[in-house]
Amino acid sequence: MATLATYFRRNGTVAVGDIAMRAASDPFRLRNLPADHLFMYSKSVDNSRLVRQADPAARGECWSALAAAAVLLLVVGSIVAPQVASVLAGYQVESLKAEYKTLVDQKRDLETKEAGLLSPERLNDLAKANSLVNPDTDQVFHLENQAPGSFAKVDAPKMVDSAAKTVPPAETGQARSQ
Repeated sequence: MATLATYFRRNGTVAVGDIAMRAASDPFRLRNLPADHLFMYSKSVDNSRLVRQADPAARGECWSALAAAAVLLLVVGSIVAPQVASVLAGYQVESLKAEYKTLVDQKRDLETKEAGLLSPERLNDLAKANSLVNPDTDQVFHLENQAPGSFAKVDAPKMVDSAAKTVPPAETGQARSQ
């Protein structure tokens, strides 16, 4: 404050000579920083010989803090887990809906292709292209209706041997089914 006393006069006006003298000596000089006259020295301290004393109460506090953190983690996890699971289930439901839609579209396309491949006009065209004709009446074999669960079969006529006797087809069918 002593420097300010010489800078300002008692009536609060600045001395004109002081300002002119300061500007003439160095026009770019700044004021000193606060506490610029103080010098700090650092001294290295060697604490390698110090040994920390064991504190049994601090060990118990550490374990209780860890237990409290674990309980807090379990509580937060049990609160957050259902919401996360529901969000993930929602994503899975949406992906399954999209997959269902694509499968329905594929099924519709396949049914359209199948209907086109099995259409009578196309089959007639293929038959004409491959020189196929309708079968004669003697080429058609009608199968007998059997009981449910049995298989339909056609017995071919057997060749007659002079030594062996031919068995009628109806008897062989009953013998085989039993």
